[in-house]
Amino acid sequence: MQLRKIVVAFAVALPLAGVASGAFACASCGCSLNTDIGTQGMGMAGGWTLDVRYDTLNQNKLRYGTKGISQGQAANTTNGATGGPAEVEGYTQNNYLTASLDYNDGESWGVTGVLPYIMRNHSTFGTYDGSGDLPPTPGDGAYSSKTSGIGDMKIIGRYFGMAEQKDWGFQFGVKLPTGSRNQTGTLADGSGSIAVDPGLQAGTGSTDLIGGIYKFGLINDSENWGYFAQAQYQAAVMVQSVPNSLVSSGASAGGTYRPGNAANVNVGVNYQGLEKWVPTLQINVINKRADSGTAADVWATGGTLAYLTPGLLYRLTDQTQVYANVQLPVYQNVNGIQLVPSYIASMGVRVYF
Repeated sequence: MQLRKIVVAFAVALPLAGVASGAFACASCGCSLNTDIGTQGMGMAGGWTLDVRYDTLNQNKLRYGTKGISQGQAANTTNGATGGPAEVEGYTQNNYLTASLDYNDGESWGVTGVLPYIMRNHSTFGTYDGSGDLPPTPGDGAYSSKTSGIGDMKIIGRYFGMAEQKDWGFQFGVKLPTGSRNQTGTLADGSGSIAVDPGLQAGTGSTDLIGGIYKFGLINDSENWGYFAQAQYQAAVMVQSVPNSLVSSGASAGGTYRPGNAANVNVGVNYQGLEKWVPTLQINVINKRADSGTAADVWATGGTLAYLTPGLLYRLTDQTQVYANVQLPVYQNVNGIQLVPSYIASMGVRVYF
């Protein structure tokens, strides 16, 4: 029973692994969230679990490497890849509704299907050649967009039959290109529409492989304190051509786009001394390589971010829990100039049946 209690506490922590991977500006846009519902049920009795989670983050702060910069400073910065002026982004408001369905045989294996619905508003001031007014006056290629739709699905299996306590195991899975990639935005000068950058589309168009390992247990055989840790790596192995031209990057129709590989590490603790409440505290670290391809922003994508994440789970019944988490940035180092959030908020409900 004690192991079951620890696993339930572990359940509140891992949803933030997916949120962390969505914390970049253009580097993360279009990536589906990694809920990893299956890894939260290790050691529990076999059966099904449904998790529905809502996440929100407003990327509205410009950062150049590890430093925050103003829009005017961004407008006067050179794009390291093209040699021209850097793009000045306004904001990217992301909202995700993610459903995860998990099956665990209770003995040695399980599998989770994760499907996000993405709602994203984006605005960019474009680029400035020095002859016009700096932001907030729109520059060349300035546009706004509203994207909503199904994102890329993940199917993640796990094997934990090597440990008698079922307290550690391996993950292996795939991300499928189920999200749409035909969203367009409206040019600020009123001249028409423009294809949304591939990093801002609902889907990446890539098929990715996922691998990971996790561990959880009691701290020094304590009755109330548990720990958890997870490491996961995701890499695109097949990509599709971009269906529309991208004015901002100069790519023509049929260009290529490959999202950068990403490594995610999460460690944390939880407290089991309360009857219905389970508080947690964790650190989430994500490192993402720059995107590549003829249609990709190879200069202003990727980087390393770390978050301190307090969370709380409440047991409504033996089968139902609700939870909430807030990710607070403690380190942000991005490639080029990107938008970053001040925090990421998450809440959800989990039902076992």
